[in-house]
Amino acid sequence: MFGGRRRRQALRRVEPGDGRALKRFRWWQLPFRALLHLRLTEADGTVAVYSVDVRHGQNQSSGEVRADLYREGLRQARCRLPAVLPVPGGHVEVAMSGFGLKRCHYVTDGGSEYQLTPDPASAEGRRARFDRAHPALSRGVGWLSAAVLGWRWSSCSSRPPGRCRRRSRSPATPAPSPPRCGWTGGARPRWP
Repeated sequence: MFGGRRRRQALRRVEPGDGRALKRFRWWQLPFRALLHLRLTEADGTVAVYSVDVRHGQNQSSGEVRADLYREGLRQARCRLPAVLPVPGGHVEVAMSGFGLKRCHYVTDGGSEYQLTPDPASAEGRRARFDRAHPALSRGVGWLSAAVLGWRWSSCSSRPPGRCRRRSRSPATPAPSPPRCGWTGGARPRWP
């Protein structure tokens, strides 16, 4: 996902960790925190657990949302999002959308990508567990949420012209840009 230049810029933003311990995920943090894990075999043959902690409830407007990388429960690195966090054999890419975590993948040096495993107590982990236990119901919930969001955020092109929200303006003010409903001005057609 990240191009070569963006990856290098993100790697320059990485700050070393202070060795602080990873705090346990609490139920009240469901809407504000994402915690994902990655098990990697290191060069000496030991298996280490790397965790990425993103507190996306922080102030997003100032760009202060950060991803923390923990190795065996101790903070190793910290970076502002979008982040590229170095791990043995590759790196972890973390990006965020306006609604939450958009991407958290382990990318090997060879270019293969793997999703990180969500913590069972997190919202992502609960959704994955619900999907494993009730796949048909989970699919239905997914379709329903997509339909509700699609209906809510759809443009007003399917609505009659009188139903589209337009600002009233005085004759001295310039005409606004066309509204989302597709009406471009002039004589409006009558809706039957």
